[in-house]
Amino acid sequence: MNAPAKVEHDRRNRKVATRAALFMFFMLGVAFASVPLYRAFCQATGFGGTPRRAEVAPGAVAGQISVRFDSNINAALPWEFRPEQTVVKIHPGEKTQISYFAHNMSARVTTGRAVFNVSPDLAGQYFSKIACFCFTEQTLRPGQKAHMPVVFFVDPQIRKDPATKDIHEITLSYTFYPVEKPGSAS
Repeated sequence: MNAPAKVEHDRRNRKVATRAALFMFFMLGVAFASVPLYRAFCQATGFGGTPRRAEVAPGAVAGQISVRFDSNINAALPWEFRPEQTVVKIHPGEKTQISYFAHNMSARVTTGRAVFNVSPDLAGQYFSKIACFCFTEQTLRPGQKAHMPVVFFVDPQIRKDPATKDIHEITLSYTFYPVEKPGSAS
């Protein structure tokens, strides 16, 4: 290979290597951003049964939906955790408040974070939370008991969507997990 051809060959190799490195850094950035972007997408759209966040309820309309409450706890978190009421009947659009009960049964301070979902999944896009303990970490002192409110509504549009108009019961389920380093971003 003559000198000019070798120079051109090396230049093309550097160009390919630079593009490959840029692509690798781009994909690394996408990988780190995917979890927060997916979480934001789910909260904005209700995808996968993820309830949406809202500021105010639109107001009650005719009809009734039962909302069932479920609780689970990771075995590593020494808490008792349960809904204070297991079912409420609400009108779509009506602002409703319920509470969960939590009790730290250990002799040490513990922190937990709740994850949640709505089923059936199709109802998630119509289930909106105004206030919820699940938005932040919860820290309980040894033996401390807490009542944790949830303020929500079911969007009246649930009755106009052909895929959801026949849903008469929705389940809101929470699972509490321990937080190893309270205050860390999750």
